[in-house]
Amino acid sequence: MAKAGKKYQEACKLVEAGKLYTAAEAMDLVKKTATAKFDESIELHVRLGVDPKYPDQQVRGAIVLPNGTGKTKRVLVFAKGEKVKEAEAAGADFVGSDEIVQKIQGGWLDFDVAVATPDMMGTVGRLGKILGPRGLMPNPKLGTVTMDLQKAISEVKAGKVEYRTDKAGNVHVVIGKASFDAEKLQQNFQALMDTLIRVKPAAAKGQYIRSITVSATMGPGVPVQLA
Repeated sequence: MAKAGKKYQEACKLVEAGKLYTAAEAMDLVKKTATAKFDESIELHVRLGVDPKYPDQQVRGAIVLPNGTGKTKRVLVFAKGEKVKEAEAAGADFVGSDEIVQKIQGGWLDFDVAVATPDMMGTVGRLGKILGPRGLMPNPKLGTVTMDLQKAISEVKAGKVEYRTDKAGNVHVVIGKASFDAEKLQQNFQALMDTLIRVKPAAAKGQYIRSITVSATMGPGVPVQLA
């Protein structure tokens, strides 16, 4: 087993074993554990009391974080006709239809979010096996299948993030960068936690929020109190 690096070991010493930190304390501390030479992402990890193998216990959606994520996302839009000009005017990085589909089938995936107009989904559906496993398939529930391209693109550029449970019922979402003020991180944290609580599945039984942890890309987890 590989030995943890010196910086990681030093960062671990900052986290008191067995302690649960308030959200404010956790944001201050997680910034201190980000010791890499690059601007590390700050990630929120929440263990939910759900069983995702049942459709009525899956948790999935999207939210525009108050302070964004610190990363500018590359947006691909599947559109044709007048919608191409609308997408370009709204700031889309790539716009197209059949030619983009062929490009993706050839291995091109240099984008972060895909948006499509409803009339393009028949064409986009051919990419299900490529985009689906990567979480890049446009989805009306996430606001990425829409005729209002300006709204969809502006939300993504403003810091819209997707949240979804993995097979173990955990949610992992980037809530900012280590360079963010602790207050801005806390605002993003609270916005996402409020959303997760609001979308609690009716079929979920027992304790819903099981544990909350924040961490920098290269740092240790910082446990957060359950509010």
